[in-house]
Amino acid sequence: MERVTILHTNDLHSHFENWPRIRRYLATTRASAEAAGASVYTVDLGDHVDRAHPISEATAGQKNVQLMNQVGYDAVTIGNNEGLGFMRPQLDHLYDHANFPVVLGNLKTLDTRQTPTWAVDHQFWTTSAGTRILVLGLTAPYQLTYPLAGWWPIAASQALDHLLKTYRDQADVCVLLSHLGITVDRQLAKRFPQVDVIIGSHTHHLLPHGEQDQHSLLAAAGKYGQYVGKIELDLDVHHRITTATAGVVATADLPVEAEDADEVRELSDLGRSMLAKQRVATLPTALETNWTGHPQLVREGLHAIAEYAGTQAAVLNAGLFLTDLPQGLVTQRDLHDLLPHSMHVMRVTLDGYNLWRLVQEFEMARLFLRHFPQRGMGFRGKVFGELNYLGIGYNAQTHAVTWRGEPVSPLKTYQLAVVDHYRFIPFFPTITIAGHNEILYHDLLREVFAQYLSKHYPVTGSRKDEISGS
Repeated sequence: MERVTILHTNDLHSHFENWPRIRRYLATTRASAEAAGASVYTVDLGDHVDRAHPISEATAGQKNVQLMNQVGYDAVTIGNNEGLGFMRPQLDHLYDHANFPVVLGNLKTLDTRQTPTWAVDHQFWTTSAGTRILVLGLTAPYQLTYPLAGWWPIAASQALDHLLKTYRDQADVCVLLSHLGITVDRQLAKRFPQVDVIIGSHTHHLLPHGEQDQHSLLAAAGKYGQYVGKIELDLDVHHRITTATAGVVATADLPVEAEDADEVRELSDLGRSMLAKQRVATLPTALETNWTGHPQLVREGLHAIAEYAGTQAAVLNAGLFLTDLPQGLVTQRDLHDLLPHSMHVMRVTLDGYNLWRLVQEFEMARLFLRHFPQRGMGFRGKVFGELNYLGIGYNAQTHAVTWRGEPVSPLKTYQLAVVDHYRFIPFFPTITIAGHNEILYHDLLREVFAQYLSKHYPVTGSRKDEISGS
C-alpha cells in the first residue's frame, strides 16, 4: 500500500492575517506525513494575489510570490485576480522568481495562441513507489475580458478533453487544479471519469469532508486562508486508488506565535510606505466622501472617467469612493485607500430610446442601491451608494431625460462613461441588452483617477516631509 497526501490552499486574496499559521501548518504537516512514509505535495488554486492589499499593489504581486516561495509549492494554477488583475506585460513577469511551476492548460497568448512562457500545460509527479500523477490546471475562462488583457481563454471542457487525450495514458492518477467554481467542477466530474481528484476554488466554496462525484473526489477549502485542505489517497501495488478522502483544517484553530501579528502588520506597512512615496497631485481643498450623496469627490471622478473615455456624460455610484482625499499632497497610497477596486472604465454607446430606458433603470434602482451591500465583480467597498450623473438630467415627475441640457432624441446616438462593474451586475440590463460596450482595460479605475488628478492638480513642491506626512 502507498499513501499520497496533497495539501492545498486557494483564494487567499492577499488576506495575510492567516499566512504565518498556514505556512507553519503546511511545513509541519508535510514533515509528519513524510515521516510516516507518505508522498506529500502542496498546491495552490489561484487568487493568491489581490491588488486590494497595499503590498500586492505596490509590488505588482511580487511579494505574494515571495511568500509562496516560503512554502515550496509543488504546483499552482492562477485565478482571475492574477489573470485579469494585471495586463499581459505585468503577468508575464509575475512568476519570474517563483520556485514552483505554474500549471495552466486553458489560457494562451492572444497573438500566437501559445502557452505562456511562465506556465506549463501539465506536470507529472512520480512518487517514491513509482506512481505517476498527472497534474492539470484550469482557470475560469472569461471570454469577454481575457482578450482585453492580452490572452486567449479556452473553455474548460474543451481544454480538459485535449489535455486528457494527450497525457492521461502516461499516468496512473490524474489531479485537476481547478479555478473554475463548484458548478463547473461537478460538471467536469460527470463528463470526465479519467480525473480522479478535482481540487476546487474560485467560488469560495467549502467542502469540509470532500464530495464524491461519480469517479472523482472533489475538495475545496473556502476563502481568505480561513481553511487549509488535506487530501489523502491510498493506492495498491498496481498504483490504483483504493480509498480517497478530503478534509480541511480551520486556521483559526491553529496555534499563534508572538511574531505573527508583527509579520502581518509589516506587510501592510511596507506596501503603504511604498505607495506613499508615489506622489500624484496637490489638491487645493479636501474632497470628502459621502456614499448617500453627491459630493465633489464623486464629481471629480465623473469628470475623470468621461475625459478618459472621451464622452460628454458619465455615471458613477458614490459607494465606490471609500475615503476622503486630503487637502495638499495626494499619493498613490491615498488613491489605493480611496479606490481599491479591480474595475475599469467602460464606454457605452446607446440610441436615444435605450439611453432613456437605462436612466429609468438607474432611477428605479436608486433607493434600493443607496444602502445595498454590494459584493464581488471587482467591488471592494461596502455599499453601492448613490448614483451620480454628469451630463444627464432626469425629471422625476415626467420621467424625461436630458443630455447636456437638451431632450434626448430617439434618433440620435449617445456615449457615456461608466465602470465595467455595471456590465456584470443585474440592475441595469439595458447596458448588456442594447449597449455597445467598450471596456477600456489598460488602466484600473484608480489609475484613471490618478491620471486625471495629476493633469488637473499637478504636484507642487518636492519636500520629503510632504511625502512622509501624507
